[in-house]
Amino acid sequence: MYYLSMIFRNALRHRLRSGLTVLGIVVAIIAFGLMRTVVYAWYAGSEAASKSRLVSRNAISLVFPLPLAYAGKIRQIDGVKSVSFANWFGGVYVTEKNFFLQFAVHAPTYFDLYPEFVLPPEQLRDFQRDRKGAIVGRRLANTYGFKVGDTVSLRGTIFPGNWDFVVRGIYDGAEKKTDVSQFFFQWDYLNETMRKVAPRRLNSVGVYVIGLTGADRAAEVAAAVDATFRNSLAETLTETEQAFQLGFVSMTEAIVVAIRIVSYLVIFIIMAVMANTMAMTVRERMTEYATLKALGFGGGHLASLIFGEAVVISGLGAAFGIFLTYPIAEKFGKATGTLFPAFRVHDETVYMQLACAGLIALIAALVPCWRAVRVRIVDGLRNIG
Repeated sequence: MYYLSMIFRNALRHRLRSGLTVLGIVVAIIAFGLMRTVVYAWYAGSEAASKSRLVSRNAISLVFPLPLAYAGKIRQIDGVKSVSFANWFGGVYVTEKNFFLQFAVHAPTYFDLYPEFVLPPEQLRDFQRDRKGAIVGRRLANTYGFKVGDTVSLRGTIFPGNWDFVVRGIYDGAEKKTDVSQFFFQWDYLNETMRKVAPRRLNSVGVYVIGLTGADRAAEVAAAVDATFRNSLAETLTETEQAFQLGFVSMTEAIVVAIRIVSYLVIFIIMAVMANTMAMTVRERMTEYATLKALGFGGGHLASLIFGEAVVISGLGAAFGIFLTYPIAEKFGKATGTLFPAFRVHDETVYMQLACAGLIALIAALVPCWRAVRVRIVDGLRNIG
Protein backbone atom coordinates (compact mmCIF):
# COMPACT_ATOMS: atom_id res chain seq x y z
CA MET A 1 0.00 0.00 0.00
CA TYR A 2 2.84 2.36 0.89
CA TYR A 3 4.47 1.48 -2.41
CA LEU A 4 1.35 2.48 -4.40
CA SER A 5 1.04 5.65 -2.34
CA MET A 6 4.61 6.57 -3.28
CA ILE A 7 3.86 6.06 -6.98
CA PHE A 8 0.79 8.30 -6.84
CA ARG A 9 2.65 10.98 -4.86
CA ASN A 10 5.43 10.98 -7.43
CA ALA A 11 2.95 11.20 -10.29
CA LEU A 12 1.23 14.21 -8.74
CA ARG A 13 4.32 15.95 -7.35
CA HIS A 14 4.39 18.45 -10.22
CA ARG A 15 0.66 18.84 -10.69
CA LEU A 16 0.76 21.34 -13.54
CA ARG A 17 3.20 19.24 -15.56
CA SER A 18 1.33 16.02 -14.85
CA GLY A 19 -2.03 17.66 -15.53
CA LEU A 20 -0.91 18.98 -18.92
CA THR A 21 0.51 15.56 -19.82
CA VAL A 22 -2.76 13.85 -18.83
CA LEU A 23 -4.67 16.45 -20.86
CA GLY A 24 -2.48 15.73 -23.89
CA ILE A 25 -3.13 12.00 -23.54
CA VAL A 26 -6.89 12.63 -23.22
CA VAL A 27 -6.90 14.64 -26.45
CA ALA A 28 -4.79 12.02 -28.22
CA ILE A 29 -7.00 9.12 -27.06
CA ILE A 30 -10.17 10.95 -28.13
CA ALA A 31 -8.68 11.88 -31.51
CA PHE A 32 -7.48 8.31 -32.06
CA GLY A 33 -10.86 6.86 -31.08
CA LEU A 34 -12.78 9.29 -33.25
CA MET A 35 -10.62 8.62 -36.30
CA ARG A 36 -10.87 4.85 -35.79
CA THR A 37 -14.65 5.24 -35.55
CA VAL A 38 -14.65 7.13 -38.86
CA VAL A 39 -12.71 4.25 -40.45
CA TYR A 40 -15.19 1.69 -39.10
CA ALA A 41 -18.09 3.84 -40.31
CA TRP A 42 -16.47 4.01 -43.75
CA TYR A 43 -16.65 0.22 -43.99
CA ALA A 44 -20.06 -0.08 -42.29
CA GLY A 45 -21.92 -0.57 -45.56
CA SER A 46 -19.73 -3.48 -46.65
CA GLU A 47 -19.80 -5.07 -43.18
CA ALA A 48 -23.59 -5.00 -43.16
CA ALA A 49 -23.81 -6.38 -46.71
CA SER A 50 -24.86 -9.99 -47.17
CA LYS A 51 -22.76 -12.73 -48.75
CA SER A 52 -25.94 -14.56 -49.75
CA ARG A 53 -27.06 -11.75 -52.07
CA LEU A 54 -25.56 -10.93 -55.44
CA VAL A 55 -25.55 -7.60 -57.24
CA SER A 56 -25.46 -7.61 -61.02
CA ARG A 57 -24.67 -4.41 -62.93
CA ASN A 58 -23.52 -3.34 -66.37
CA ALA A 59 -19.99 -4.64 -66.94
CA ILE A 60 -18.83 -1.33 -68.42
CA SER A 61 -19.98 1.01 -65.67
CA LEU A 62 -22.78 1.63 -63.20
CA VAL A 63 -23.90 4.62 -65.24
CA PHE A 64 -25.04 2.28 -68.03
CA PRO A 65 -28.37 0.51 -67.32
CA LEU A 66 -29.47 -3.06 -67.90
CA PRO A 67 -32.69 -4.11 -69.70
CA LEU A 68 -35.72 -5.01 -67.59
CA ALA A 69 -36.03 -8.23 -69.64
CA TYR A 70 -32.96 -9.67 -67.86
CA ALA A 71 -35.04 -10.32 -64.74
CA GLY A 72 -36.86 -13.31 -66.23
CA LYS A 73 -33.66 -14.91 -67.51
CA ILE A 74 -31.90 -14.50 -64.17
CA ARG A 75 -34.80 -16.20 -62.34
CA GLN A 76 -34.31 -19.32 -64.47
CA ILE A 77 -30.67 -19.80 -63.41
CA ASP A 78 -30.10 -22.70 -61.02
CA GLY A 79 -29.34 -21.48 -57.49
CA VAL A 80 -31.36 -18.26 -57.79
CA LYS A 81 -34.06 -17.99 -55.14
CA SER A 82 -35.44 -14.52 -55.94
CA VAL A 83 -34.68 -11.46 -58.04
CA SER A 84 -35.37 -7.76 -57.56
CA PHE A 85 -33.94 -4.57 -59.01
CA ALA A 86 -33.25 -0.94 -58.22
CA ASN A 87 -32.10 2.35 -59.73
CA TRP A 88 -29.93 4.96 -58.06
CA PHE A 89 -31.94 8.21 -58.06
CA GLY A 90 -29.55 10.88 -56.82
CA GLY A 91 -32.10 13.60 -56.02
CA VAL A 92 -31.53 16.73 -53.95
CA TYR A 93 -33.57 17.39 -50.81
CA VAL A 94 -33.80 21.19 -50.27
CA THR A 95 -30.01 21.75 -50.71
CA GLU A 96 -27.06 19.73 -52.02
CA LYS A 97 -25.72 19.40 -48.45
CA ASN A 98 -28.61 17.11 -47.50
CA PHE A 99 -27.14 13.95 -48.96
CA PHE A 100 -28.71 10.55 -48.42
CA LEU A 101 -29.02 7.34 -50.44
CA GLN A 102 -32.11 7.21 -52.67
CA PHE A 103 -33.23 4.19 -54.69
CA ALA A 104 -36.18 3.40 -56.94
CA VAL A 105 -36.93 -0.23 -56.10
CA HIS A 106 -39.27 -2.98 -57.30
CA ALA A 107 -41.85 -2.72 -54.54
CA PRO A 108 -43.29 -6.28 -54.65
CA THR A 109 -39.92 -8.04 -54.25
CA TYR A 110 -37.21 -5.72 -52.95
CA PHE A 111 -37.87 -5.83 -49.20
CA ASP A 112 -38.25 -9.62 -49.22
CA LEU A 113 -34.53 -9.72 -50.03
CA TYR A 114 -33.62 -7.49 -47.08
CA PRO A 115 -34.93 -9.05 -43.85
CA GLU A 116 -32.60 -6.73 -41.89
CA PHE A 117 -34.96 -3.85 -42.79
CA VAL A 118 -37.62 -4.17 -40.09
CA LEU A 119 -40.86 -2.61 -41.32
CA PRO A 120 -44.43 -3.05 -39.99
CA PRO A 121 -46.43 -5.17 -42.50
CA GLU A 122 -49.21 -2.58 -42.79
CA GLN A 123 -46.68 0.12 -43.72
CA LEU A 124 -45.16 -2.13 -46.39
CA ARG A 125 -48.65 -2.76 -47.82
CA ASP A 126 -49.41 0.97 -47.88
CA PHE A 127 -46.13 1.57 -49.70
CA GLN A 128 -46.84 -1.09 -52.31
CA ARG A 129 -50.33 0.30 -52.99
CA ASP A 130 -49.21 3.91 -53.43
CA ARG A 131 -47.32 4.69 -56.65
CA LYS A 132 -45.79 7.77 -55.00
CA GLY A 133 -45.15 6.01 -51.70
CA ALA A 134 -41.73 6.02 -50.03
CA ILE A 135 -39.98 4.11 -47.26
CA VAL A 136 -37.35 5.92 -45.16
CA GLY A 137 -34.87 4.71 -42.56
CA ARG A 138 -35.25 5.62 -38.89
CA ARG A 139 -32.06 7.67 -38.78
CA LEU A 140 -33.06 9.57 -41.91
CA ALA A 141 -36.50 10.25 -40.46
CA ASN A 142 -34.99 11.53 -37.21
CA THR A 143 -32.48 13.73 -39.03
CA TYR A 144 -35.03 15.53 -41.22
CA GLY A 145 -38.17 15.06 -39.13
CA PHE A 146 -39.96 12.81 -41.64
CA LYS A 147 -43.17 11.20 -40.39
CA VAL A 148 -45.58 8.74 -41.98
CA GLY A 149 -47.92 10.71 -44.23
CA ASP A 150 -45.44 13.55 -44.91
CA THR A 151 -44.75 14.67 -48.47
CA VAL A 152 -41.06 14.74 -49.42
CA SER A 153 -39.98 16.67 -52.52
CA LEU A 154 -36.74 15.83 -54.31
CA ARG A 155 -35.14 17.69 -57.20
CA GLY A 156 -33.96 15.16 -59.74
CA THR A 157 -30.43 15.28 -61.16
CA ILE A 158 -30.05 11.98 -63.02
CA PHE A 159 -33.81 11.98 -63.66
CA PRO A 160 -34.68 15.68 -64.10
CA GLY A 161 -37.77 17.27 -62.64
CA ASN A 162 -39.40 17.79 -59.26
CA TRP A 163 -40.55 14.58 -57.64
CA ASP A 164 -43.04 14.37 -54.78
CA PHE A 165 -43.25 11.31 -52.54
CA VAL A 166 -45.46 10.38 -49.60
CA VAL A 167 -43.77 8.65 -46.66
CA ARG A 168 -45.67 5.40 -46.13
CA GLY A 169 -43.29 3.66 -43.76
CA ILE A 170 -40.21 4.02 -41.55
CA TYR A 171 -37.94 1.01 -41.21
CA ASP A 172 -35.60 0.07 -38.36
CA GLY A 173 -32.49 -2.08 -38.45
CA ALA A 174 -32.42 -5.65 -37.20
CA GLU A 175 -28.83 -4.98 -36.03
CA LYS A 176 -26.83 -1.92 -35.03
CA LYS A 177 -24.77 -2.12 -38.21
CA THR A 178 -27.85 -2.00 -40.48
CA ASP A 179 -28.03 1.16 -42.58
CA VAL A 180 -31.16 3.04 -41.50
CA SER A 181 -30.47 6.21 -43.49
CA GLN A 182 -31.81 5.23 -46.92
CA PHE A 183 -34.79 6.42 -48.96
CA PHE A 184 -36.76 4.02 -51.17
CA PHE A 185 -39.59 4.68 -53.60
CA GLN A 186 -41.36 2.70 -56.31
CA TRP A 187 -39.47 1.88 -59.51
CA ASP A 188 -42.83 1.74 -61.33
CA TYR A 189 -43.38 5.44 -60.57
CA LEU A 190 -39.98 6.27 -62.03
CA ASN A 191 -40.59 4.10 -65.11
CA GLU A 192 -44.02 5.58 -65.78
CA THR A 193 -42.59 9.09 -65.62
CA MET A 194 -39.76 8.13 -67.99
CA ARG A 195 -42.40 6.84 -70.44
CA LYS A 196 -43.70 10.41 -70.69
CA VAL A 197 -40.53 12.51 -70.52
CA ALA A 198 -37.71 10.24 -71.76
CA PRO A 199 -39.00 7.14 -73.63
CA ARG A 200 -35.44 6.01 -74.44
CA ARG A 201 -34.87 5.37 -70.72
CA LEU A 202 -37.97 3.21 -70.37
CA ASN A 203 -37.61 -0.23 -68.73
CA SER A 204 -34.02 0.46 -67.60
CA VAL A 205 -32.61 -1.11 -64.47
CA GLY A 206 -29.55 0.11 -62.54
CA VAL A 207 -28.72 -3.11 -60.68
CA TYR A 208 -30.29 -6.50 -60.12
CA VAL A 209 -30.30 -7.89 -56.58
CA ILE A 210 -30.27 -11.68 -56.58
CA GLY A 211 -31.20 -13.87 -53.62
CA LEU A 212 -29.46 -17.26 -53.49
CA THR A 213 -30.58 -20.67 -52.31
CA GLY A 214 -27.30 -20.83 -50.37
CA ALA A 215 -24.36 -18.51 -49.76
CA ASP A 216 -21.96 -21.28 -50.85
CA ARG A 217 -23.32 -20.99 -54.40
CA ALA A 218 -22.44 -17.31 -54.84
CA ALA A 219 -19.46 -17.80 -57.15
CA GLU A 220 -21.28 -20.42 -59.23
CA VAL A 221 -24.43 -18.32 -59.72
CA ALA A 222 -22.45 -15.12 -60.40
CA ALA A 223 -20.52 -16.90 -63.16
CA ALA A 224 -23.75 -18.30 -64.60
CA VAL A 225 -25.42 -14.87 -64.71
CA ASP A 226 -22.46 -13.28 -66.48
CA ALA A 227 -22.25 -16.22 -68.92
CA THR A 228 -25.94 -15.82 -69.76
CA PHE A 229 -25.45 -12.27 -70.99
CA ARG A 230 -21.96 -12.60 -72.45
CA ASN A 231 -21.67 -11.07 -75.94
CA SER A 232 -24.98 -9.25 -75.50
CA LEU A 233 -25.42 -5.48 -75.92
CA ALA A 234 -25.32 -5.09 -72.13
CA GLU A 235 -22.95 -7.59 -70.52
CA THR A 236 -23.14 -7.99 -66.75
CA LEU A 237 -20.68 -7.97 -63.89
CA THR A 238 -22.07 -9.99 -60.98
CA GLU A 239 -20.53 -10.17 -57.50
CA THR A 240 -21.58 -10.56 -53.88
CA GLU A 241 -23.21 -7.56 -52.30
CA GLN A 242 -20.24 -7.26 -49.95
CA ALA A 243 -17.75 -7.17 -52.84
CA PHE A 244 -19.97 -4.61 -54.58
CA GLN A 245 -19.91 -2.34 -51.52
CA LEU A 246 -16.15 -2.76 -51.07
CA GLY A 247 -15.73 -1.60 -54.66
CA PHE A 248 -17.07 1.81 -53.64
CA VAL A 249 -14.88 1.91 -50.54
CA SER A 250 -11.79 1.16 -52.61
CA MET A 251 -12.40 4.34 -54.62
CA THR A 252 -11.68 6.33 -51.46
CA GLU A 253 -9.03 4.01 -50.04
CA ALA A 254 -6.45 6.83 -50.02
CA ILE A 255 -8.62 8.84 -47.62
CA VAL A 256 -9.02 5.86 -45.28
CA VAL A 257 -5.26 5.21 -45.32
CA ALA A 258 -4.59 8.89 -44.56
CA ILE A 259 -6.97 8.81 -41.57
CA ARG A 260 -5.26 5.69 -40.22
CA ILE A 261 -1.80 7.25 -40.59
CA VAL A 262 -2.89 10.44 -38.83
CA SER A 263 -4.47 8.44 -35.98
CA TYR A 264 -1.19 6.63 -35.29
CA LEU A 265 0.79 9.85 -35.76
CA VAL A 266 -1.25 11.46 -32.98
CA ILE A 267 -0.31 8.60 -30.65
CA PHE A 268 3.36 8.87 -31.66
CA ILE A 269 3.42 12.62 -30.90
CA ILE A 270 1.86 12.25 -27.44
CA MET A 271 4.26 9.35 -26.80
CA ALA A 272 7.17 11.72 -27.46
CA VAL A 273 5.62 14.38 -25.21
CA MET A 274 5.18 11.96 -22.34
CA ALA A 275 8.68 10.52 -22.83
CA ASN A 276 10.04 14.05 -22.46
CA THR A 277 7.98 14.55 -19.28
CA MET A 278 9.29 11.33 -17.78
CA ALA A 279 12.88 12.22 -18.76
CA MET A 280 12.58 15.57 -16.99
CA THR A 281 11.13 13.86 -13.94
CA VAL A 282 13.94 11.31 -13.72
CA ARG A 283 16.62 13.97 -14.27
CA GLU A 284 15.24 15.98 -11.34
CA ARG A 285 15.14 12.90 -9.07
CA MET A 286 18.60 11.46 -9.72
CA THR A 287 19.64 12.33 -6.17
CA GLU A 288 16.60 10.52 -4.76
CA TYR A 289 17.31 7.42 -6.84
CA ALA A 290 20.96 7.44 -5.75
CA THR A 291 19.84 7.71 -2.10
CA LEU A 292 17.48 4.75 -2.54
CA LYS A 293 20.33 2.75 -4.06
CA ALA A 294 22.56 3.69 -1.10
CA LEU A 295 19.84 2.40 1.23
CA GLY A 296 19.89 -0.96 -0.55
CA PHE A 297 17.02 -0.67 -3.01
CA GLY A 298 17.82 -2.41 -6.31
CA GLY A 299 17.31 -1.39 -9.90
CA GLY A 300 14.06 -3.32 -10.13
CA HIS A 301 12.55 -1.16 -7.38
CA LEU A 302 13.53 2.05 -9.15
CA ALA A 303 12.22 0.74 -12.48
CA SER A 304 8.88 -0.19 -10.94
CA LEU A 305 8.53 3.31 -9.46
CA ILE A 306 9.12 4.95 -12.83
CA PHE A 307 6.92 2.52 -14.75
CA GLY A 308 4.23 2.87 -12.10
CA GLU A 309 4.27 6.66 -12.43
CA ALA A 310 4.00 6.38 -16.23
CA VAL A 311 1.09 3.94 -15.92
CA VAL A 312 -0.77 6.27 -13.53
CA ILE A 313 -0.43 9.29 -15.83
CA SER A 314 -1.24 7.32 -18.97
CA GLY A 315 -4.08 5.46 -17.24
CA LEU A 316 -5.74 8.67 -16.09
CA GLY A 317 -5.51 10.08 -19.60
CA ALA A 318 -6.91 6.88 -21.11
CA ALA A 319 -9.80 6.71 -18.62
CA PHE A 320 -10.94 10.28 -19.27
CA GLY A 321 -10.27 9.95 -23.02
CA ILE A 322 -12.32 6.76 -23.46
CA PHE A 323 -15.13 8.16 -21.28
CA LEU A 324 -15.34 11.31 -23.43
CA THR A 325 -15.04 9.46 -26.75
CA TYR A 326 -18.65 8.23 -26.59
CA PRO A 327 -20.48 11.59 -26.26
CA ILE A 328 -18.09 13.30 -28.70
CA ALA A 329 -18.57 10.50 -31.27
CA GLU A 330 -22.34 10.77 -30.83
CA LYS A 331 -22.26 14.52 -31.49
CA PHE A 332 -19.92 14.01 -34.45
CA GLY A 333 -22.27 11.38 -35.89
CA LYS A 334 -25.24 13.76 -35.61
CA ALA A 335 -23.21 16.57 -37.20
CA THR A 336 -22.41 14.39 -40.24
CA GLY A 337 -26.11 13.61 -40.71
CA THR A 338 -26.57 10.58 -42.97
CA LEU A 339 -23.08 10.67 -44.47
CA PHE A 340 -22.17 7.41 -42.72
CA PRO A 341 -24.58 4.42 -42.67
CA ALA A 342 -23.79 3.77 -39.00
CA PHE A 343 -21.57 5.82 -36.70
CA ARG A 344 -20.82 4.28 -33.31
CA VAL A 345 -17.80 3.47 -31.16
CA HIS A 346 -16.89 -0.21 -31.55
CA ASP A 347 -15.49 -2.36 -28.76
CA GLU A 348 -12.38 -2.89 -30.90
CA THR A 349 -11.80 0.88 -30.84
CA VAL A 350 -11.83 0.92 -27.03
CA TYR A 351 -9.42 -2.03 -26.91
CA MET A 352 -7.10 -0.19 -29.28
CA GLN A 353 -7.31 2.96 -27.13
CA LEU A 354 -6.32 0.94 -24.06
CA ALA A 355 -3.49 -0.70 -25.98
CA CYS A 356 -2.23 2.71 -27.14
CA ALA A 357 -2.34 4.03 -23.58
CA GLY A 358 -0.30 1.05 -22.40
CA LEU A 359 2.19 1.53 -25.23
CA ILE A 360 2.53 5.22 -24.38
CA ALA A 361 3.35 4.37 -20.76
CA LEU A 362 5.82 1.62 -21.74
CA ILE A 363 7.75 3.58 -24.38
CA ALA A 364 7.76 6.82 -22.38
CA ALA A 365 9.28 5.07 -19.33
CA LEU A 366 11.92 2.94 -21.08
CA VAL A 367 14.77 5.45 -21.45
CA PRO A 368 14.17 7.25 -18.11
CA CYS A 369 14.06 3.87 -16.39
CA TRP A 370 17.32 2.80 -18.01
CA ARG A 371 19.02 6.04 -16.87
CA ALA A 372 17.75 5.71 -13.30
CA VAL A 373 18.85 2.07 -13.00
CA ARG A 374 22.33 2.86 -14.32
CA VAL A 375 22.97 5.94 -12.15
CA ARG A 376 26.01 5.62 -9.89
CA ILE A 377 25.51 6.42 -6.23
CA VAL A 378 28.49 8.81 -6.21
CA ASP A 379 27.24 10.71 -9.26
CA GLY A 380 23.71 10.93 -7.92
CA LEU A 381 24.79 12.23 -4.47
CA ARG A 382 27.28 14.75 -5.85
CA ASN A 383 24.68 17.53 -6.02
CA ILE A 384 23.55 17.20 -2.39
CA GLY A 385 24.08 20.36 -0.49
